[in-house]
Amino acid sequence: MPYINVGETDSGSIDLYYEDLGSGNPVVLIHGWPLSGASWEKQVTVLLGAGYRVITYDRRGFGQSGRPVTGYDYDTFSLDLHKLITKLDLRNAALVGFSMGGGEVARYLGRYGSERVSKAVFISSVPPFLLKTADNPEGVDISVFEGIKKALAADRPAFLSAFLADFYNVNLLGGKLISTQVVQYNWNVAAGASPKGTFDCVSEWGTDFRKDLARIDVPTLVIHGDADRILPIAATGIRTQKAVKGARLVVVKDGPHGLTWTHAGKVNHELVEFLGLAGAEACRNPQGGAACFADIP
Repeated sequence: MPYINVGETDSGSIDLYYEDLGSGNPVVLIHGWPLSGASWEKQVTVLLGAGYRVITYDRRGFGQSGRPVTGYDYDTFSLDLHKLITKLDLRNAALVGFSMGGGEVARYLGRYGSERVSKAVFISSVPPFLLKTADNPEGVDISVFEGIKKALAADRPAFLSAFLADFYNVNLLGGKLISTQVVQYNWNVAAGASPKGTFDCVSEWGTDFRKDLARIDVPTLVIHGDADRILPIAATGIRTQKAVKGARLVVVKDGPHGLTWTHAGKVNHELVEFLGLAGAEACRNPQGGAACFADIP
Protein backbone atom coordinates (compact mmCIF):
# COMPACT_ATOMS: atom_id res chain seq x y z
CA MET A 1 0.00 0.00 0.00
CA PRO A 2 1.27 3.52 -0.78
CA TYR A 3 2.47 5.65 2.11
CA ILE A 4 4.38 8.91 2.33
CA ASN A 5 6.58 9.82 5.27
CA VAL A 6 5.78 13.25 6.72
CA GLY A 7 7.82 13.18 9.92
CA GLU A 8 9.38 11.28 12.77
CA THR A 9 8.56 10.75 16.44
CA ASP A 10 10.35 8.99 19.26
CA SER A 11 8.29 5.91 18.52
CA GLY A 12 8.91 5.87 14.75
CA SER A 13 7.95 7.49 11.47
CA ILE A 14 4.69 9.29 10.68
CA ASP A 15 3.34 7.89 7.43
CA LEU A 16 0.24 9.00 5.56
CA TYR A 17 -1.77 6.46 3.59
CA TYR A 18 -2.86 7.67 0.15
CA GLU A 19 -4.40 6.37 -3.06
CA ASP A 20 -3.39 7.74 -6.48
CA LEU A 21 -5.69 6.61 -9.27
CA GLY A 22 -6.17 7.42 -12.93
CA SER A 23 -4.45 9.99 -15.12
CA GLY A 24 -5.03 13.52 -16.33
CA ASN A 25 -5.18 16.69 -14.26
CA PRO A 26 -4.94 15.81 -10.56
CA VAL A 27 -7.76 16.29 -8.07
CA VAL A 28 -6.81 15.98 -4.41
CA LEU A 29 -9.72 15.06 -2.13
CA ILE A 30 -9.27 15.97 1.55
CA HIS A 31 -11.67 14.30 3.96
CA GLY A 32 -13.51 15.57 7.02
CA TRP A 33 -13.50 14.69 10.71
CA PRO A 34 -13.59 11.96 11.95
CA LEU A 35 -13.53 9.93 8.73
CA SER A 36 -10.90 8.97 6.14
CA GLY A 37 -10.16 9.21 2.43
CA ALA A 38 -12.63 6.36 1.89
CA SER A 39 -15.45 8.84 2.53
CA TRP A 40 -15.02 10.11 -1.05
CA GLU A 41 -16.38 6.85 -2.48
CA LYS A 42 -19.17 8.49 -4.47
CA GLN A 43 -16.84 11.10 -5.97
CA VAL A 44 -13.78 9.02 -6.89
CA THR A 45 -15.45 6.85 -9.55
CA VAL A 46 -17.14 9.85 -11.13
CA LEU A 47 -13.93 11.87 -11.30
CA LEU A 48 -12.05 8.93 -12.79
CA GLY A 49 -14.79 8.56 -15.40
CA ALA A 50 -14.43 12.24 -16.20
CA GLY A 51 -10.75 11.74 -16.98
CA TYR A 52 -9.04 13.02 -13.84
CA ARG A 53 -6.21 11.69 -11.75
CA VAL A 54 -7.72 11.30 -8.28
CA ILE A 55 -5.68 11.39 -5.07
CA THR A 56 -7.19 10.70 -1.66
CA TYR A 57 -5.29 10.44 1.60
CA ASP A 58 -5.94 9.85 5.27
CA ARG A 59 -5.15 12.74 7.59
CA ARG A 60 -2.63 11.88 10.31
CA GLY A 61 -4.39 10.04 13.11
CA PHE A 62 -7.23 8.83 10.88
CA GLY A 63 -7.90 5.94 8.53
CA GLN A 64 -4.78 3.95 7.75
CA SER A 65 -2.30 6.75 8.45
CA GLY A 66 0.10 6.92 11.37
CA ARG A 67 -1.12 8.05 14.77
CA PRO A 68 1.36 10.41 16.39
CA VAL A 69 0.44 12.07 19.69
CA THR A 70 1.16 15.57 18.34
CA GLY A 71 0.71 17.58 15.16
CA TYR A 72 -3.06 17.95 15.09
CA ASP A 73 -3.09 21.57 14.00
CA TYR A 74 -3.68 23.24 10.65
CA ASP A 75 -0.11 24.37 10.13
CA THR A 76 0.99 20.74 10.40
CA PHE A 77 -1.95 19.43 8.38
CA SER A 78 -1.17 21.84 5.55
CA LEU A 79 2.51 20.88 5.72
CA ASP A 80 1.51 17.22 5.40
CA LEU A 81 -0.53 18.14 2.31
CA HIS A 82 2.39 20.14 0.93
CA LYS A 83 4.69 17.13 1.35
CA LEU A 84 2.19 14.88 -0.44
CA ILE A 85 1.77 17.31 -3.35
CA THR A 86 5.55 17.74 -3.64
CA LYS A 87 6.27 14.01 -3.37
CA LEU A 88 3.80 13.22 -6.14
CA ASP A 89 4.99 16.28 -8.09
CA LEU A 90 1.43 17.42 -8.71
CA ARG A 91 0.88 20.32 -11.08
CA ASN A 92 -2.30 22.11 -12.08
CA ALA A 93 -4.06 20.35 -9.21
CA ALA A 94 -7.55 21.01 -7.88
CA LEU A 95 -7.82 20.90 -4.09
CA VAL A 96 -11.20 19.74 -2.80
CA GLY A 97 -11.80 19.89 0.94
CA PHE A 98 -14.81 18.54 2.78
CA SER A 99 -15.69 19.89 6.25
CA MET A 100 -12.45 19.97 8.26
CA GLY A 101 -10.63 19.30 4.97
CA GLY A 102 -11.61 22.76 3.80
CA GLY A 103 -9.24 24.07 6.42
CA GLU A 104 -6.34 22.32 4.74
CA VAL A 105 -7.31 23.86 1.41
CA ALA A 106 -7.41 27.35 2.92
CA ARG A 107 -4.25 27.05 4.99
CA TYR A 108 -2.30 25.37 2.16
CA LEU A 109 -3.11 28.18 -0.28
CA GLY A 110 -2.48 30.77 2.41
CA ARG A 111 0.96 29.39 3.24
CA TYR A 112 2.24 27.82 0.02
CA GLY A 113 0.38 29.69 -2.69
CA SER A 114 -1.08 28.42 -5.93
CA GLU A 115 2.02 27.50 -7.93
CA ARG A 116 0.87 23.87 -8.09
CA VAL A 117 -2.87 24.51 -7.72
CA SER A 118 -5.37 25.52 -10.39
CA LYS A 119 -8.70 25.43 -8.52
CA ALA A 120 -10.12 25.17 -5.02
CA VAL A 121 -13.37 23.65 -3.77
CA PHE A 122 -14.88 23.93 -0.29
CA ILE A 123 -17.66 21.43 0.49
CA SER A 124 -19.52 21.74 3.82
CA SER A 125 -16.32 23.34 5.04
CA VAL A 126 -15.17 24.86 8.32
CA PRO A 127 -13.74 28.24 7.12
CA PRO A 128 -13.70 31.16 7.49
CA PHE A 129 -13.67 31.36 11.32
CA LEU A 130 -15.94 29.41 13.66
CA LEU A 131 -14.81 30.76 17.02
CA LYS A 132 -16.71 33.70 18.46
CA THR A 133 -14.42 36.63 19.26
CA ALA A 134 -14.71 40.38 19.55
CA ASP A 135 -14.06 40.80 15.83
CA ASN A 136 -16.01 37.68 14.86
CA PRO A 137 -19.41 37.93 16.57
CA GLU A 138 -20.93 35.47 14.07
CA GLY A 139 -18.80 32.66 15.53
CA VAL A 140 -19.59 29.92 18.02
CA ASP A 141 -18.85 30.35 21.72
CA ILE A 142 -15.80 28.44 22.92
CA SER A 143 -17.99 26.57 25.40
CA VAL A 144 -19.43 24.59 22.46
CA PHE A 145 -15.99 23.23 21.56
CA GLU A 146 -15.24 22.49 25.21
CA GLY A 147 -18.54 20.63 25.49
CA ILE A 148 -17.66 18.45 22.50
CA LYS A 149 -14.26 17.63 23.98
CA LYS A 150 -15.87 16.79 27.30
CA ALA A 151 -18.32 14.44 25.56
CA LEU A 152 -15.51 12.78 23.61
CA ALA A 153 -13.51 12.24 26.77
CA ALA A 154 -16.52 10.77 28.57
CA ASP A 155 -17.69 8.35 25.85
CA ARG A 156 -16.17 8.80 22.41
CA PRO A 157 -18.15 5.98 20.67
CA ALA A 158 -21.47 7.31 21.99
CA PHE A 159 -20.65 10.87 20.96
CA LEU A 160 -19.68 9.72 17.45
CA SER A 161 -23.01 7.94 17.08
CA ALA A 162 -24.96 11.10 17.91
CA PHE A 163 -22.64 13.21 15.75
CA LEU A 164 -23.18 11.04 12.68
CA ALA A 165 -26.95 11.16 13.14
CA ASP A 166 -26.72 14.95 12.74
CA PHE A 167 -24.01 14.61 10.09
CA TYR A 168 -26.56 12.99 7.76
CA ASN A 169 -29.82 14.36 9.26
CA VAL A 170 -30.78 10.75 9.80
CA ASN A 171 -34.15 11.58 11.36
CA LEU A 172 -35.21 13.11 8.04
CA LEU A 173 -33.12 11.32 5.41
CA GLY A 174 -32.57 7.91 6.97
CA GLY A 175 -33.88 5.10 4.78
CA LYS A 176 -34.26 7.55 1.89
CA LEU A 177 -30.94 9.17 1.02
CA ILE A 178 -28.78 7.45 3.63
CA SER A 179 -28.92 3.85 4.84
CA THR A 180 -28.32 2.47 8.31
CA GLN A 181 -25.41 0.50 6.87
CA VAL A 182 -23.64 3.61 5.58
CA VAL A 183 -23.99 5.36 8.93
CA GLN A 184 -22.66 2.25 10.69
CA TYR A 185 -19.73 2.07 8.27
CA ASN A 186 -18.90 5.68 9.01
CA TRP A 187 -19.07 4.97 12.74
CA ASN A 188 -16.67 2.06 12.31
CA VAL A 189 -14.16 4.33 10.53
CA ALA A 190 -14.59 7.10 13.09
CA ALA A 191 -14.33 4.80 16.10
CA GLY A 192 -11.15 3.31 14.65
CA ALA A 193 -9.38 6.69 14.48
CA SER A 194 -6.84 7.86 17.03
CA PRO A 195 -8.66 8.93 20.22
CA LYS A 196 -5.97 11.57 20.82
CA GLY A 197 -6.16 12.89 17.26
CA THR A 198 -9.95 12.89 17.32
CA PHE A 199 -9.94 14.92 20.53
CA ASP A 200 -7.18 17.37 19.54
CA CYS A 201 -8.80 18.24 16.20
CA VAL A 202 -11.80 19.80 17.92
CA SER A 203 -9.75 22.76 19.12
CA GLU A 204 -8.64 23.37 15.53
CA TRP A 205 -12.19 23.98 14.38
CA GLY A 206 -11.79 27.46 15.85
CA THR A 207 -8.85 28.30 13.55
CA ASP A 208 -9.03 31.70 11.87
CA PHE A 209 -8.75 31.22 8.09
CA ARG A 210 -9.74 34.74 7.07
CA LYS A 211 -6.25 35.80 5.98
CA ASP A 212 -5.76 32.48 4.14
CA LEU A 213 -8.99 32.94 2.19
CA ALA A 214 -7.99 36.47 1.23
CA ARG A 215 -4.82 35.09 -0.40
CA ILE A 216 -6.63 32.60 -2.64
CA ASP A 217 -6.09 33.57 -6.27
CA VAL A 218 -7.51 30.57 -8.15
CA PRO A 219 -11.10 29.89 -9.25
CA THR A 220 -13.03 28.72 -6.20
CA LEU A 221 -16.29 26.84 -5.70
CA VAL A 222 -18.19 26.62 -2.41
CA ILE A 223 -20.82 23.88 -2.02
CA HIS A 224 -22.93 23.80 1.13
CA GLY A 225 -26.26 22.38 2.23
CA ASP A 226 -28.89 24.69 3.66
CA ALA A 227 -29.79 22.05 6.26
CA ASP A 228 -26.26 21.51 7.59
CA ARG A 229 -26.50 20.95 11.36
CA ILE A 230 -22.78 20.54 11.94
CA LEU A 231 -21.49 23.66 10.16
CA PRO A 232 -24.51 25.87 9.43
CA ILE A 233 -24.23 27.59 6.07
CA ALA A 234 -24.72 31.13 7.45
CA ALA A 235 -21.60 30.81 9.61
CA THR A 236 -19.46 29.01 7.03
CA GLY A 237 -20.30 28.58 3.35
CA ILE A 238 -21.90 31.97 2.77
CA ARG A 239 -19.08 33.78 4.54
CA THR A 240 -16.39 31.76 2.73
CA GLN A 241 -17.88 32.67 -0.64
CA LYS A 242 -17.76 36.33 0.31
CA ALA A 243 -14.19 36.06 1.61
CA VAL A 244 -12.71 34.56 -1.57
CA LYS A 245 -12.59 36.93 -4.52
CA GLY A 246 -14.74 35.67 -7.37
CA ALA A 247 -15.85 32.49 -5.57
CA ARG A 248 -19.13 30.87 -6.58
CA LEU A 249 -21.58 29.45 -4.03
CA VAL A 250 -23.85 26.48 -4.71
CA VAL A 251 -26.51 25.95 -2.06
CA VAL A 252 -27.87 22.39 -1.96
CA LYS A 253 -31.53 22.46 -0.92
CA ASP A 254 -32.18 20.28 2.14
CA GLY A 255 -28.56 19.18 2.04
CA PRO A 256 -27.12 17.94 5.36
CA HIS A 257 -23.48 18.15 6.34
CA GLY A 258 -22.68 14.80 4.72
CA LEU A 259 -24.11 15.74 1.33
CA THR A 260 -21.24 14.09 -0.56
CA TRP A 261 -23.24 10.90 0.04
CA THR A 262 -26.87 11.99 0.41
CA HIS A 263 -26.76 14.43 -2.51
CA ALA A 264 -23.85 12.92 -4.41
CA GLY A 265 -25.47 13.45 -7.81
CA LYS A 266 -25.81 17.18 -7.27
CA VAL A 267 -22.34 17.51 -5.72
CA ASN A 268 -20.73 15.51 -8.51
CA HIS A 269 -22.50 17.53 -11.19
CA GLU A 270 -21.30 20.83 -9.74
CA LEU A 271 -17.81 19.50 -9.09
CA VAL A 272 -17.21 18.12 -12.57
CA GLU A 273 -18.71 21.17 -14.27
CA PHE A 274 -16.44 23.42 -12.21
CA LEU A 275 -13.30 21.37 -12.83
CA GLY A 276 -13.66 21.57 -16.58
CA LEU A 277 -15.90 21.15 -19.58
CA ALA A 278 -13.88 18.24 -20.96
CA GLY A 279 -14.61 16.25 -17.83
CA ALA A 280 -18.27 17.17 -17.96
CA GLU A 281 -18.53 15.99 -21.58
CA ALA A 282 -16.82 12.71 -20.66
CA CYS A 283 -19.44 12.19 -17.95
CA ARG A 284 -22.31 12.81 -20.37
CA ASN A 285 -20.89 10.40 -22.94
CA PRO A 286 -22.55 7.02 -22.39
CA GLN A 287 -19.60 5.32 -24.11
CA GLY A 288 -17.44 6.41 -21.18
CA GLY A 289 -19.38 4.26 -18.79
CA ALA A 290 -19.60 6.99 -16.15
CA ALA A 291 -23.06 7.75 -14.79
CA CYS A 292 -21.77 10.96 -13.27
CA PHE A 293 -24.96 12.83 -12.74
CA ALA A 294 -27.37 10.01 -12.01
CA ASP A 295 -30.04 10.55 -9.38
CA ILE A 296 -29.48 14.25 -8.89
CA PRO A 297 -31.88 15.27 -6.08
